[in-house]
Amino acid sequence: MSRIMIVVEFEVKPEHRDVFIELMKGHAQRSRAEDGCQQFDVLLPQEGQSRVFLVEAWRDQTALDVHLKLPAMARLRETFAPWVVNTKATRCIAD
Repeated sequence: MSRIMIVVEFEVKPEHRDVFIELMKGHAQRSRAEDGCQQFDVLLPQEGQSRVFLVEAWRDQTALDVHLKLPAMARLRETFAPWVVNTKATRCIAD
């Protein structure tokens, strides 16, 4: 099985950026404790203050599927949805 890498780019409303970042840092910390999570980082670009990136690595698709189906994921998305202007996710296979 191949390792899955994901880069998620969020464009966040300026007035919600700080609380969004804190929410994502907590999410990253919890995700790192999950079986199959090999990396989960929150990145803040030096330019483009409305952007926040997540970089994730998962052992395989099964581990990612478990993560995505957690009830906490639905609650997280519901919480931040009003704060986000746009989201772009790119999945890659890392052999």
